[in-house]
Amino acid sequence: MMRDAVLEAVGAVTDPELRRPLGELDMIRDVVVEDGIASVGILLTIAGCPMAQRIERDVAEAAATVDGVREVRVEVGVMSDEQRAALTERLRGGHRATTNPFTAESLTRVVAVTSGKGGVGKSTVTANLAVALAERGLAVGVLDADVHGFSIPGLLGLVGDDGRAVRPTRVDDLVLPPVAYGVKAVSIGMFLRPGAEDTVVSWRGPMLHRTLEQFLADVFFGDLDVLLIDMPPGTGDAAISVGHLLPHADVLVVTTPQPAAADVAVRSGLLARQLGQRVVGVVETMGPGALPDGSVFEPFGAGGGDAVARRLAVAGGEAPAVTGIPFSTALRASGDEGRPVVVAHPEDAAAQALAGLAARIAVRPRGLAGRRLAFSPR
Repeated sequence: MMRDAVLEAVGAVTDPELRRPLGELDMIRDVVVEDGIASVGILLTIAGCPMAQRIERDVAEAAATVDGVREVRVEVGVMSDEQRAALTERLRGGHRATTNPFTAESLTRVVAVTSGKGGVGKSTVTANLAVALAERGLAVGVLDADVHGFSIPGLLGLVGDDGRAVRPTRVDDLVLPPVAYGVKAVSIGMFLRPGAEDTVVSWRGPMLHRTLEQFLADVFFGDLDVLLIDMPPGTGDAAISVGHLLPHADVLVVTTPQPAAADVAVRSGLLARQLGQRVVGVVETMGPGALPDGSVFEPFGAGGGDAVARRLAVAGGEAPAVTGIPFSTALRASGDEGRPVVVAHPEDAAAQALAGLAARIAVRPRGLAGRRLAFSPR
């Protein structure tokens, strides 16, 4: 029947925020086809849904692909409280709202990107690594744990024309993170009230810990292959909280070539190990770069990444692999524009180094030591 064909076509349309088909989400209210006119009723999760026009357009286009349909009429409604509650329960997989889904038993690999000091390019590495992983076909999320110095919204272009960070959509107590370049991201900057963009977030340890807990429990990332955590610099409260909440996380330590930066970067790696996390790599940013005449440009020297890896090896454990990101004006300019360099200038040497890092992260399996497997012997 034509109705069944239309129902199948529109049911396959993906909700741009939930990243699941409308049919699976019970967002198709009804479908009626008479004399070649298809009337499709859809239910949005909330009134004023920011993706309403896109969903309506996609549904109309999908219905129009069915043979015999000459006109499509889309009627938009909103879910009832009961329907919305059933949806959120289904999305959570039956888990309580306060449950952190990224436990040691989760299939999601968690990678914390950390540094000893600020200004070394940690957030830039996180944003570009996330996009490069997404380009390899992985489902990727970014949690901006740098509450005091958040920059992920700007780096991923999740900023509106008014200069404010894009606000997440809420479905009851479920927070749907905005998506950019295939990456779902959440940051405290997305929750500041309008006009408060320049407000200082002056929270201390307990408030920081609670915020991170809420980010992990209340933000619906869905099924992720990789969750990247953009850590604040140093070894303070936030780093300790993430270590306690995600003790199974892998860690990338970011440093510049300078000895002063390398010295403090080692401490962040040592703290990660003390908390049970694995240091799987060292990233040296602003490293030597080749000039058009063939000479090497070393504005900050060289060797900081190797020095960190050697010292971490001496302190116990294996020496993490080192990735060098050469000094690049394209990397800086792309970040300012909200267009990650791996997308804006993939031919750039820094972009290629970040893509190589993504390739290594993508193929490295999660460690299964200490993890409960979903079967029992008979």
